[in-house]
Order: sequence, then structure tokens, then C-alpha cells
Amino acid sequence: MQFRRERKTGGTISLQETLESDEASSLTLADVLQDSFCMEETCEKQDEIRQARLLLDGLPARERQIILLRYGLAGQPPLTQLEVAGLLNISRSYV
Repeated sequence: MQFRRERKTGGTISLQETLESDEASSLTLADVLQDSFCMEETCEKQDEIRQARLLLDGLPARERQIILLRYGLAGQPPLTQLEVAGLLNISRSYV
């Protein structure tokens, strides 16, 4: 029974296993693998996005539309001041 269990998990590697054969070594696979994911940065970015959305929601509709168009926040590419002004029939200085 033990043989079957080990055969099923034979390809499984733990990130906490030591890399060298002697148990005195404390270097593990997790220590040498590169991990570009940073939980702290991701959480900060999500919080900043949430705050920006709250601020945008507090703006009058016309101002919100200008910001969304100008910076491409509605899933579109950002537009220049001149392009936004042309779409809304206002002068570029109002944008």
C-alpha cells in the first residue's frame, strides 16, 4: 500500500525541501526560485484603483467623462486634449 501511495506522488516536489542531500543545509527550492509576484504591491495597486474609482464616481458626469476619455480609463486608448474637445464640442482649454 505504501508503495502505491509513493508512486502516485513520486513526481511531487515540495518547495520546502532542502536542495542538498545533507540535512544541515537550509537552502530550499523556494529560496532559489524567482517570484515576480509581490503581494504588497498588488494590494497597494488594487487599493489605489478602488480609491480612484470612488473619486471618479463623486465627480459630475461631464467631468467624469472628460477624465475617462482623456486618460483611457473606460477601456479605450487615451485621447489627446484636442480629440476630447472635438468629441464634446468644447475648447481644448476646458479639457
